[in-house]
Amino acid sequence: MATYKEIKGTNIEVLASDPSNPVEGQVWFNSTSNVLKGQSVTSAGAWSTGGSLNTARFAYSAAGASSDAALAAGGTNSSPSPPGQMDNTELYNGSTWTEVNDMNTARWAGAGTGTQTAALNFAGGAGPPDLKAITELWNGTNWTEVNDLNTARQNLAGNGTSTSSLAFGGATTDSTAFTELWNGTNWTEVNDLNTTRNGNAGAGADSTSALCFAGNNPSPPTRAFTETWNGTNWTEVNNLNQARFNLGGAGTNTAALAFGGVNPPPLIANTEQWNGTNWTEVADLATARQQIRGNGSTTSALGAGGQTPSVTAATEEWAAAGSGVTRTFTDS
Repeated sequence: MATYKEIKGTNIEVLASDPSNPVEGQVWFNSTSNVLKGQSVTSAGAWSTGGSLNTARFAYSAAGASSDAALAAGGTNSSPSPPGQMDNTELYNGSTWTEVNDMNTARWAGAGTGTQTAALNFAGGAGPPDLKAITELWNGTNWTEVNDLNTARQNLAGNGTSTSSLAFGGATTDSTAFTELWNGTNWTEVNDLNTTRNGNAGAGADSTSALCFAGNNPSPPTRAFTETWNGTNWTEVNNLNQARFNLGGAGTNTAALAFGGVNPPPLIANTEQWNGTNWTEVADLATARQQIRGNGSTTSALGAGGQTPSVTAATEEWAAAGSGVTRTFTDS
């Protein structure tokens, strides 16, 4: 946050919506939200407050290439036990979430891949016996059911595009190491993770390269483990600094973010950045939470929803060092 004192003498524009490409030093009053805002440049990577989801939720499926082009589908807003699975879908444009057409099958704890206009949503459920293998394809307007996963599961991770994705980890009656590859038409079982886990996160551009990190499996504990996928096999690499599960993730196999999660008892706000070799701790989320979902890259990412421990609709936007960040001014 900044203060009014810091912008004394600055020319202030009155706009109905935030500018699409604000420049450093620009200040404006958003007449729709009645909020004074300004644009600055971060000296280090940082999270800032974004627009809230219309429906608070956790354990939903996320997709999108950046913080200003995201998709959220499904999940649940019932805590602590989730009897109510959602089919609701929302799109984010960098400031506002908009409700669009629902999925065909309500579910929570599934996974999503792709972009805001071409996404894949798969698996989920409320635990045995209600586990789902269903896959749906988003074309920017509607969801269409396509071929199922081979193994129904929940609390898994995925990465890739709507035509080239991986699904890995998750839980059936217990944690799994199963990996499946989507080629745009069918799922095929491929080589397993080295370590079973659920509540894990993933990153990667397509089905030929991926990163799997964190997750839960009490024996042995896997909460900091990281593995990379080369198109054929998984290889164990350097661990996260902060063990966790039920976290958010974004990026690729060589440049990724891990944020939030839980390592009972505390909820976690910690964020780490992967450079292809090691994890480094960077700026924390403003609010610690688990079952948060993420999308985007190490340059521009989004984290939304989750449990704080109450169900939240709060959205945070990540901008890398040197990136422009829109900040809200207070009256102090």
